Amino acid sequence: MVGHTENSITIDAPFDLVWEMTNDLENWPNLFSEYASVEVLSHEGATTTFRLTMHPDENGKVWSWVSERTPDRDKRIVRARRVETGPFAHMNILWEYAELPDGVRMRWIQDFAMKPDAPVDDAWMTDNINRNSRTQMALIRDRIEQAAGEREGASVASSR
Repeated sequence: MVGHTENSITIDAPFDLVWEMTNDLENWPNLFSEYASVEVLSHEGATTTFRLTMHPDENGKVWSWVSERTPDRDKRIVRARRVETGPFAHMNILWEYAELPDGVRMRWIQDFAMKPDAPVDDAWMTDNINRNSRTQMALIRDRIEQAAGEREGASVASSR
């Protein structure tokens, strides 16, 4: 079996702000609640290789891995994959952005498989990713919408 998830959320903010904030890797610990740190390891063309480190889990274990991410602003997509796969045989993520009348729809499509000796199977990880994606997307939406409101307020104040 392989795992596949698709989750999306609409963010009431301009595309440029959504793109900027969700692709600012160094700021991800302030955007996502699960990441303790991001270390950029290299840039090659549009591709960034980086290490993500999570906050300790309920057992005190700290999970960390290396991923690479390649944004394509013209196509409004980002392709990402784990380089250090850990318990995954593979993990690929596609981020899609679409401008809608009520904001920007951000969609995450994740395709993966767990290694045979992983502590969980594909079905468990699918449920976990779906649950966590919804939580993180709502948090990201709220933080971007707050930033959009602050920028709009600053723009109105500076035009007075």
